[in-house]
Amino acid sequence: MAVLRVVVLVNAIGLNIYRADNFQHPRAGVVVLAVMTAWTAFAIWAYSDHRRRVPVLLVVDLAVAMATILASPLVKGDEFRATIPGFWVMGALLAWAIHWRWSGGLVAGVLLSLADLGVRDHVTQAHYGNVFLLMIGGPIVGFMCGLLQQLATEREVAEREAAAAAERNRLARAVHDGVLQVLALVQRRGGELGGAAAELARLAGDQERALRSLIRQQDSLADGLPARAEADLVSALSALEREHPVRVAAPAEPVLLPAPTTAEVVAAVRECLSNVARHVGPDAPAWVLLEAFEDRVEISVRDEGGGIPDGRLDEAASSGRLGVAQSIRGRVADLGGTASVTTGSFGTEWELVVPR
Repeated sequence: MAVLRVVVLVNAIGLNIYRADNFQHPRAGVVVLAVMTAWTAFAIWAYSDHRRRVPVLLVVDLAVAMATILASPLVKGDEFRATIPGFWVMGALLAWAIHWRWSGGLVAGVLLSLADLGVRDHVTQAHYGNVFLLMIGGPIVGFMCGLLQQLATEREVAEREAAAAAERNRLARAVHDGVLQVLALVQRRGGELGGAAAELARLAGDQERALRSLIRQQDSLADGLPARAEADLVSALSALEREHPVRVAAPAEPVLLPAPTTAEVVAAVRECLSNVARHVGPDAPAWVLLEAFEDRVEISVRDEGGGIPDGRLDEAASSGRLGVAQSIRGRVADLGGTASVTTGSFGTEWELVVPR
């Protein structure tokens, strides 16, 4: 878009210089071209960061394009043949198409066409051709952008699922060849020895069954969640109130995310709450706040404990206790998000940000 804006600006300036004899008010024409140049530079900067691509920017972008069209008869006179901006309005048209897909391209095309036809006393075949291109160009580009995003999302999901399946298979083999066999051996030998070893055998048997069940659950979970299935994050987080002494504050309307994403987010929040129960107390209160934005969701998990001592997280990771590193930060990182923690005498607060 930045390159296109520069190209159509240079084209507009060149054509207006070539048609300089068409201007009844040349100085006003220079002012309009200066405004187009300044807006092009500003738009390139503004659109370069997704945080600045808000609806207000797109509305102003389209308004500037329409204003340059409406100014054409005032600057060139009533007998003008071509508007001052010409193809320069493509910048705003395609910005709407990219941001709001085919519907945005159609709305922008209609408004630009009305502005172009509104300044003319009569419509020729050439004018009809320009309007026709505006009306079909925006929706087609918007449709293609939506299709490309859908294809990219589906490919990303497929690649992630393939990698997860391969990793599950590798871990299942490692667990079966190592941990499960050791647990089975401990269970058998402990039962033979009797006494205190019998209790150890019982615990080993419980853990073996639990581990086998976990492997089966992971396989069935992965197979049972279609790539396009969606789940309500609000309902899933609210269900945690039945498991922990936590209060969940969330939007009144559903927040739909892909079902695997929702499951991972809830698992990360559940691990945060488990840490509260483990380190603050099983009855310690906690609060979960969900905020939904157009491009992301933000989840805050807060408690009023004594905070995490300095170096505790690094010490836990180095000693092999990976609850924070993997169950919280690892899960969120796999979703393309970030997980940060703020702690002190006031308590601990996790901030989980996951893109939509």
